[in-house]
Amino acid sequence: MTEPTATENKKPPAGLSGRRAIPPNVSNAEEDEVPEVETIGVVPRGFKREDVLEVQDVNLFSREYEINKKEHHTDKYYHFKLIVRRGQIFHLQITFSRAYNPEKDQFWIEYLIGRYPQQNKGTYIPVPLVQELESGKWGAKITHRANNSVALNIMPAANCIVGKFRMYVAVLTPMGILRTRRNPDTDTYILFNPWCTEDAVFLDEEKAREEYVLNDLGVIFYGDPENIRSRSWNYGQFEEGVLDACLYLMDRAQLDLAGRGNPVKISRVGSAMINSKDDEGVVYGSWDNVYDYGVAPSAWTGSVDILLEYYSTKQPVRYGQCWVFAGVFNTFLRCLGIPGRVITNYSSAHDNDANLQMDVFVDEHGKVDSKLTRDSIWNYHCWNEAWMSRPDLPVGFGGWQAVDSTPQENSDGMYRCGPASVQAIKHGHVCFQFDAPFVFAEVNSDVIYSKAMKNGTKVVQHIDKTQIGKLILTKEVGTNEMKDITEHYKFREGTEEERLALETALMYGVKKSETEDASSSTEVDMNIVVEDSTLGSDFTVTITFQNKTPRRYTATAYISGNVVFYTGVSKTQFKDDSFDVTLEPMKVETLEVLIESSEYMSKLVEQAFLHFFVTARVNELQKILARQKTVSLKIPQLLLK
Repeated sequence: MTEPTATENKKPPAGLSGRRAIPPNVSNAEEDEVPEVETIGVVPRGFKREDVLEVQDVNLFSREYEINKKEHHTDKYYHFKLIVRRGQIFHLQITFSRAYNPEKDQFWIEYLIGRYPQQNKGTYIPVPLVQELESGKWGAKITHRANNSVALNIMPAANCIVGKFRMYVAVLTPMGILRTRRNPDTDTYILFNPWCTEDAVFLDEEKAREEYVLNDLGVIFYGDPENIRSRSWNYGQFEEGVLDACLYLMDRAQLDLAGRGNPVKISRVGSAMINSKDDEGVVYGSWDNVYDYGVAPSAWTGSVDILLEYYSTKQPVRYGQCWVFAGVFNTFLRCLGIPGRVITNYSSAHDNDANLQMDVFVDEHGKVDSKLTRDSIWNYHCWNEAWMSRPDLPVGFGGWQAVDSTPQENSDGMYRCGPASVQAIKHGHVCFQFDAPFVFAEVNSDVIYSKAMKNGTKVVQHIDKTQIGKLILTKEVGTNEMKDITEHYKFREGTEEERLALETALMYGVKKSETEDASSSTEVDMNIVVEDSTLGSDFTVTITFQNKTPRRYTATAYISGNVVFYTGVSKTQFKDDSFDVTLEPMKVETLEVLIESSEYMSKLVEQAFLHFFVTARVNELQKILARQKTVSLKIPQLLLK
């Protein structure tokens, strides 16, 4: 059965369609009046009002102990309204004035959000009655009828807007469309769903979901690598008022409602809104040890008081430093359903001039020149990671994304940072948005000590390649112990792979005119071919180098193999090899890397791909070659005789 939508009827309901030059729809709180009755033509002769199917009650099973919140992992929210996650069935029951007759009666559910709802923007959703629900697509299926009541399963789309929707039941009658009255008790919050495979934030491990979405208590590490200390933090994402406060941040940022189904946009907006710079956001930062008219950063123990104070006063809360920004941002992410965690980077670089290195200048007497030295190194710095697919990036760069709300540098006109793919940072691919060069410099830049001469020249005195990013920690899943994730961001210090990543970053991030020359090198070319293979068998990856010059070169190459979900999120690495190769003049050199089934079979997941990433440095030319390839393994044929 297909229900008529508001735009299909002769007279569209006000606020649902037919507008021109509609103002921006940027507030979850604002709403338009929706007509309770829409007349269609002339009422038939002999029509009796008592024959009309009218809605008397709607039961959303919204209490914390009822089925919807239990199934959607939202039973911890201290909230009396229905909170569900997108891409997953929830249940409701409608009681009519008489028994529903599917042969002659027609009704549908409507969800609206914000002002000026439009179907093509996803802000007006007429949910059709269907025979069978489709995974991840809006639909309603009648599961039971008894007396005057109808039980339904509702499936929200897996990419729908995240926010608070208004809910109506519309009935088609001989006199027109009869709609239920505005009832705030039927408002429905729809959140991101890490349990849904079609959702962009899908996370495939239950323990990880329990930690990064459902855990409302945590620890944030500080100190130094020789004296690691931790402070407890109450994220409190389920506390009364916190969900509405988090949704308000997107209103305050004027993020269009149509963009609120995209975790990339939401995490980037959150990165800007948690700090007060340039947008009067949540936390006012102070690093001068003067905390008059506010609370010292070290006195905060959680996010709840901060968010609720901001929500009620609409003024920045004083004061915060990096761990406060990270703690509040983590609450924002987990509250909306985006898996999030707090990261601590020891010996963290602040690259002020965006050249991917820490420049320390000394005068001719060996003293640091404070006027020339603009870069800085923090003892430690905290930021966040948010888990999501990145369809805007090449395959393999989804998963954990670095997002930082501490105001350090301007990004696209605002103080924010990320989301930047952690996998891209590790490999030096700082060409991918957002703010990957800045995060790369934080964890893996070199410290260049230069002497500033009186004549204006600068002479490099020393390069420290190991000072930055000494240790990167987060909380271990299920315990308060620390988890070392340094190798998520960088290869082991001093290895060829780590140097190669740095050179790749410098190629992409600094010398843009040379980047083109390096990527389209006429001297040496590299290509990779992955052998067609069947699931469960061994196969080879062939790397071909072509030396087009009469000179002899040497190269250092690295191959990484990863299992990735179909969304592009990397699950785990199964191959990690490096090798040296000699390139004879005017010849082709071929290397074959064997991929054994035992290396990848135990790590496969449903709809998985294998992603190979190969980089090589031609030593004499100091140029970087990079290629990547994604393959899907064929399913073995089953022959029956």
